[in-house]
Amino acid sequence: MASTPTANAVTNDSKAIVELFAISDNGKVRSHNEDSVLVAPGLGLAVLADGMGGYNAGEVASSMATSLIGVGLDKALADRPPGERVAAGGYWAHEAIIQEVRRANEAIYEAAQSQPQYAGMGTTLVMALFFGDTMTVAHLGDSRLYRQRGDDFRQMTRDHSLLQEQLDSGMISASEARQSANRNLVTRALGVDPDVVPEVCDYGIEVGDIYLFCSDGLNDMVDDEELAQALQLLSANLQVCATQLITMANDNGGRDNVSVILARVQHVVPRSRSWWQRLMDWVK
Repeated sequence: MASTPTANAVTNDSKAIVELFAISDNGKVRSHNEDSVLVAPGLGLAVLADGMGGYNAGEVASSMATSLIGVGLDKALADRPPGERVAAGGYWAHEAIIQEVRRANEAIYEAAQSQPQYAGMGTTLVMALFFGDTMTVAHLGDSRLYRQRGDDFRQMTRDHSLLQEQLDSGMISASEARQSANRNLVTRALGVDPDVVPEVCDYGIEVGDIYLFCSDGLNDMVDDEELAQALQLLSANLQVCATQLITMANDNGGRDNVSVILARVQHVVPRSRSWWQRLMDWVK
């Protein structure tokens, strides 16, 4: 079966904090694509979702997730900057993301409950909002975010999956995990339950950082060492790098849809902080 790219978007706007490129592909086995990607360079936003459910239902869930979160954050940040401090001491970006993820969850859940053809649908989610000198990351399920900073390549998210729980408890080894039949059983997802709590974290960013967002169709097919090598060799051109990552997944079997978003930090805007804010940052 031929592989068909289904979505791509690119920006290298020098005024944007990040340069972004996104692409999604059917893979070599699946007849349709249940992944969805969204990039909004003006917001510094990247969103990737990997849908699950019956025929077409996963595609509906992932598309709802990316579009609703994109529109919701555009409105939430229109008059209130993401780096503004809120009463609890954190960033508005943090609270806005939680708010919009929960709204998207409610909409997907209600659609699944009210329309039989969508029963049981849901989606993973990995997303980030870049602002100032910070990145706020939210995720649910086993779609991942990696960071390449100089020679250091690391996974920034931890899978919400049965397999990860088995690894954490020592029930299985890393080598056994690679062969496990439980690779795709997620323990947290968007739209499956009436309420959801995304895992949300803030990270400092540096000029030259490369961030890789991906569905498990990539990391199930390509190991972390190969991912790191591809980013080190090809990330000067995000489009070439992302396309090569898709090709690598498909060359290794392409058993699932595969989606990639690459983000390169072009500049940072350090924010002045009061002594109280600096103290809060240090305590956190």
